[in-house]
Amino acid sequence: MFENLQDKLESAFKSLKGQAKITELNIATTVKEIRRALVDADVNYKIAKEFTDKIKEEALGQNVLTAVSPGQLMTKIVKDELANLMGGEAAEFHIKGSPAVILIAGLQGSGKTTFTHKLAHYLKTKKGKNPLMVAGDVYRPAAVDQLKTLGAGINIPVFSDEGNTNPVDIAEKAIAHAKAQGYNVVIVDTAGRLAVDESMMNEIAAVKAAVQPDETLFVVDSMTGQDAVNTAQAFNDRIDFDGVVLTKLDGDTRGGAALTIKYTVNKPIKFVSTGEKVDTLDVFHPDRMAQRILGMGDIISFVERAQQQFDEKNAAELQKKIAKNEFNFNDFLTQLNQIKKMGNIKDLLGMIPGLGKAVKDIDISDDAFNKVEAIIFSMTPAERLNPELMNGNRRKRIADGSGNSVQEVNQFLKQFEEMRKMMKKMQNMGPASKMMKGFGLGR
Repeated sequence: MFENLQDKLESAFKSLKGQAKITELNIATTVKEIRRALVDADVNYKIAKEFTDKIKEEALGQNVLTAVSPGQLMTKIVKDELANLMGGEAAEFHIKGSPAVILIAGLQGSGKTTFTHKLAHYLKTKKGKNPLMVAGDVYRPAAVDQLKTLGAGINIPVFSDEGNTNPVDIAEKAIAHAKAQGYNVVIVDTAGRLAVDESMMNEIAAVKAAVQPDETLFVVDSMTGQDAVNTAQAFNDRIDFDGVVLTKLDGDTRGGAALTIKYTVNKPIKFVSTGEKVDTLDVFHPDRMAQRILGMGDIISFVERAQQQFDEKNAAELQKKIAKNEFNFNDFLTQLNQIKKMGNIKDLLGMIPGLGKAVKDIDISDDAFNKVEAIIFSMTPAERLNPELMNGNRRKRIADGSGNSVQEVNQFLKQFEEMRKMMKKMQNMGPASKMMKGFGLGR
């Protein structure tokens, strides 16, 4: 995500290296490179020029402190302006109706149906809502079945009206059903098209007029770049949506849509989605995204994801086990599963300051833990509870059972022991203990 843009911006700042202060002369090259980087990221040239003109004006009005280099100051200015370009601060999500109605719009293939089920899961697990999803796409083959399958996976019901080809009628019936059954949020998934056309616009406008949604969200495939911005403008002109959802941000995206869609349609980005898993949906924070674009990481989002997965009571019990050196393979497996629930591993590492660049060229699969899990699953219950039981015969049996070599099993066991020792040391290191608490591992 934004890796190419990040590299080019970093290169642009290097032209200020060794400079004592910012001048119109030495900033000219930097500004030009920033503008070029934005255009390469599929940002409209007019917007890129306005953006860099603001940066130049802001930079020339700054006095560089002794403790801050011109490059550092320029990085901060660019970060602040990027955040402003993307909206400045997180936008509020309004769901106050009875039931609250959320209308989902967008082109076919943008990820509307996947987002619908992610949003339902988000509202149920993080906001305590009782949502109902509505299968309003009456054109795409298997669209209804897809939403039902997704709904079954998260135990959230889906309203459909088999044989009915009138999306307005389906939506109205769904709201009546929600009122009768006590659902307090209705999420209406609608049909998309391969391109903007009059019939599509008439249909989505009619659905909106009929259901009077609290929130109308436009879903954009972020990999389509500036085309996504143009499509958003067309939709907004017709249905005046409330916010944007950027999907597939974990793909090969240049970033143009994320950077300029707020500027173009004057509607905030409210959510971003980074994968197929149901819990890979985040509220959009412009300042945090700006930090990530500039390689500064996003430790706040990382900690928030960690806190969502780690139970405070279990964390306290785990800390006692670590202190007594009783941390076992069952505990390790539990922590592994919680980490996996936090989202894409490479995306998580990219949130940690300094690690994003280090792992950008490394292929880190979400299946990276499969080998470790296979080794632990090949252990007996007694072995999982008592790592000290591991002898040569046991290691050979575990290797055969997990499809690994004895050397690979030995390597894992060695790493596990080193980790246990490190965790125990961290208990007594003051600041480290605070860090563990931040990640949900301390009292």
